[in-house]
Amino acid sequence: MLSLLPHRLLARSPLGGLVMMAMMLGSCSDEGSGPVTVSVIGDPADFAKPLENLPDPGSKLFLETTAQGLVAFDADGEILPALAQRWIVEDDGRSYIFRLRRAFWPDGRKVLAKDVGRLLMARIEALRRLDPAGPLDAVRDVVAMTGEVIEIRLAAPRPYVLQMLAQPQMAILSREGGTGPYRREERDGVRAGALVLTPVERVTNESGDELPIPPWQTRIVRAERAALAITRFQQDKADLVLGGRFSDLPLLVPAGVDRDDVRIDPVQGLLGLAMMKQDGANGKLLEDDGVRRAISMAIDRSRLPVLFPVGGWATTEQIVPGQFDLPGPPAVPDWSGLPMEDRWAQGQAIMKRWRSDNGDPPTLRVALPAGPGSTLLFGLVRHDLGMIGLAVERVDMAADADLRLVDEVAAYDSAIWYLGRIGCARKVHCSAEAEAQLQAASLASSLDERMARVAQAEALMQAHNGFIALGAPVRWSLVAQRLTGFMPSPRARHPLNHLFRSTN
Repeated sequence: MLSLLPHRLLARSPLGGLVMMAMMLGSCSDEGSGPVTVSVIGDPADFAKPLENLPDPGSKLFLETTAQGLVAFDADGEILPALAQRWIVEDDGRSYIFRLRRAFWPDGRKVLAKDVGRLLMARIEALRRLDPAGPLDAVRDVVAMTGEVIEIRLAAPRPYVLQMLAQPQMAILSREGGTGPYRREERDGVRAGALVLTPVERVTNESGDELPIPPWQTRIVRAERAALAITRFQQDKADLVLGGRFSDLPLLVPAGVDRDDVRIDPVQGLLGLAMMKQDGANGKLLEDDGVRRAISMAIDRSRLPVLFPVGGWATTEQIVPGQFDLPGPPAVPDWSGLPMEDRWAQGQAIMKRWRSDNGDPPTLRVALPAGPGSTLLFGLVRHDLGMIGLAVERVDMAADADLRLVDEVAAYDSAIWYLGRIGCARKVHCSAEAEAQLQAASLASSLDERMARVAQAEALMQAHNGFIALGAPVRWSLVAQRLTGFMPSPRARHPLNHLFRSTN
């Protein structure tokens, strides 16, 4: 049945006129037909501890829905006001000044700039530990100028600051929760595990009394397995399914999902296998430069579109899929143009040398999420690495692993994001030389020097063969016709207050 999937998904791909179709469906919407029920593919723990479970889709959705940052993404991937109602950039990009809107914590206390500044600086410091060369590397301080105004001061200009501030991990929340745009509400008659979310901002009458919330402005959100979410949607018990990835894509056709209900996000990012730092025999195997090269070139990417037939989806052998802000095109692996037979032959020769020096290699553990798509991917990896004499076993994402799946949408369109996501701070098998270039880039005195250093880091990291790039991430949603405001998103972000064309 997978052979039917290209037609189904291509018709709803961005290239197939997704936005136009949504507009044509607009006349059929009925905002008054009750609360919007949302299933996000994941685990209820994503709601309980969202910051700890990022980048899970449920954690992202919960944070952007209940604990907004200074700014946010709309469905088009554009920056819009959130906790900050407006901002200015001064001192040639070294100063970002935000005026906060009037907001309150869940306990009724007014949100003050000094509290926001303290929480924001803590978020920035935590993020810099994982992404030391990212756009927040130059932040010197976050200070409250007045009760409603904060300033982010940078040692040097950095692009993509606003894009980073719009990330879910930059959400501003206290122990009691965040500032909206929705707030959790206890309600009888709602099954356990489901969140009832109502707008923080309420409409009032001329006397200042709050008016009842229209039912269509309420959101009922669940985190659940993909199969259950798809079933709920097919039974008209959910209006929206979010968080679909490649691992669950094969479930759509046997479930009989209509092609008009499937939306594919035109995202960029990383989908591939990162080699992890390990001790013992496994660590010794991956320390070998030739072995890493053999593993990376052994995977036949050309078979992936057959396994995951998504219209417009492209595979890649490069860490950075495009030039972005590099001074030239990204580096191409030196084995990129070789036929698969030649790649496997080279890999077999490398492993023969390894055996003569070290004996039989250990079995490699491959960490993949649950789902039929992961099973298909593991079958490909097992076959292709078997062709060069390596055995593999599949393990859970939480287990120790030698190869671990990375499946994330890029936070901003820069080579720095891609390199930082698989840098040494992430405990992956990284290039010390590339890391040194990224550190030098952070200290560079000019933009030209900075980007030249980043380009050197990119070439070194590509040559290191510590990450097996496969393609762009796959993100899909199921959308009921009543949700006339839903749009495919280049950041895979779908704000729950933008689901209808009218303001909600």
